[in-house]
Amino acid sequence: MIIVGILVIPFLGGVLAWLLGRRDQQACRWVALAALLADLAFILSLWSQCGDGGHKEGARWLAEFKWTWIAPFGISIHLGADGLTILLLLLAAFLGMVAIAVSWNEIREKVGFFHFNLMLVLTGVMGVFLSLDLFLFYVFWELMLVPMYFLISIWGHEYRVYAAVKFFIFTQLGGLFMLVAVLGLYFVHGRSTGDYTFDYTALLTTRLDAGVAFWLMMGFLMAFFVKLPAVPLHTWLPDAHTEAPTAGSILLAGLLLKTGAYGIIRFVLPLFPVMSRAVAPVAMALGVAGILYGAMLAFSQKDVKRLIAYTSVSHLGFVLLGVFAGTRTALQGSIILIIAHGLSTGGLFAVAGALQERLKTRKMDSLGGLWAVMPRMGGVALFFCLASLGLPGLANFVGEFLVLAGSYAANPALTVLASVGFVASAVYSLWFIYRVFHGPRQSESGAADLDLREMAVFGIMIALIVAIGLWPQPILDTAAPALESLEYKKASPANGGALEVTGRTANVEPGARPLKTVQEAPDGIK
Repeated sequence: MIIVGILVIPFLGGVLAWLLGRRDQQACRWVALAALLADLAFILSLWSQCGDGGHKEGARWLAEFKWTWIAPFGISIHLGADGLTILLLLLAAFLGMVAIAVSWNEIREKVGFFHFNLMLVLTGVMGVFLSLDLFLFYVFWELMLVPMYFLISIWGHEYRVYAAVKFFIFTQLGGLFMLVAVLGLYFVHGRSTGDYTFDYTALLTTRLDAGVAFWLMMGFLMAFFVKLPAVPLHTWLPDAHTEAPTAGSILLAGLLLKTGAYGIIRFVLPLFPVMSRAVAPVAMALGVAGILYGAMLAFSQKDVKRLIAYTSVSHLGFVLLGVFAGTRTALQGSIILIIAHGLSTGGLFAVAGALQERLKTRKMDSLGGLWAVMPRMGGVALFFCLASLGLPGLANFVGEFLVLAGSYAANPALTVLASVGFVASAVYSLWFIYRVFHGPRQSESGAADLDLREMAVFGIMIALIVAIGLWPQPILDTAAPALESLEYKKASPANGGALEVTGRTANVEPGARPLKTVQEAPDGIK
């Protein structure tokens, strides 16, 4: 039942915070924080129960819960967690606490309702990571949208309503494509087996015609590419990030975008192994396009939050590249980068929020010379920029290096183009530091430096980034069992030339033309 508690605790904490917020705004903050601390303890206890490499001996899931929900339609409350899930749950609980901490003084209106929506977003995100029933997965996928819409539209900045509506339309339309694909897979499986179910483990065995597999996969990819976001479906992101409150930007960058990457890893690659391999070159090209396009637009921005938003488009292009490269090393790098990006970009958005709160502006033309009056903020911002640009010894470098090393075996040309993103990230990151903290002072108004609470939050984030950069092995070991089954294998005469994924022959009907596979990459880090 521990896996159920991981979902119930943040939801109940949000409800209680909402009720208390009507009488005591300070109490609702502490309640929400305490709920996430308890949730973090649950997740850590679950992690501690794993055997060597992150899994109990012979078990597919670290923890699993199944309860029939709507039996006539084959819908159940089926939750499961493996090493990959645990890592993302830890990220969600930690960034949720960061979001509460950095909003301590920023949010002064409807504080209880704010924390209810924040906790509901976290509940939806964690539900996405835990769901092993595709109908339940869709429910949690949609659950994230409404509270995030309220976070942006009520507590956002000048054009918050426009940004919230744009965010909702893009993500809702993507979700509808996924719903059609889920229903299609449900009926195809039911007609071929007589078992109408949304259960993930059962649907893995569905045999699909190549044409049907392609269109069903595209339905999933539309939702996941919008949320990731992949170019050209990214246009909602800069507006949402720019207008969202600090906590909203942290949750968007650190968690909601990661649900898109998680969806590809958990559902697209295992459910459509052959077809995902077929579209891999196009997906990798979109990833490289995002890397270069996001970096170019980040350099041209004048708004701090908008600049950071475009860096997310660039860095998550590396994740897309690594996931579809299909080598163990690239997949490992993608997981490291998912976590590293959540920490480094979340930190940058927290810095941007602190600047907005003190100086009432995000325009870099109105800033400058702040290092002299806010040296602690300058040092923190410089660290997160160095992490973002991939400084060796920090977490982002490990992820991006592994992605490039692993994807080179799959597509050398695209990998070389992607490596330009390293140079571009150094340019826009250091340009941001110069414009905001050095150069001529644009305003004589005094501003307080980071206080003890803020330094404590940033200090923990910095320590985690350094720890992952110097010792990524625990993350790699924990995620390894979940990723090994996704690595593209060589075709062999024993399986008629079909692609082997998840220890089984890919779900393509007999007679389908086998796909050409790339040479296997090195084993990577074990």
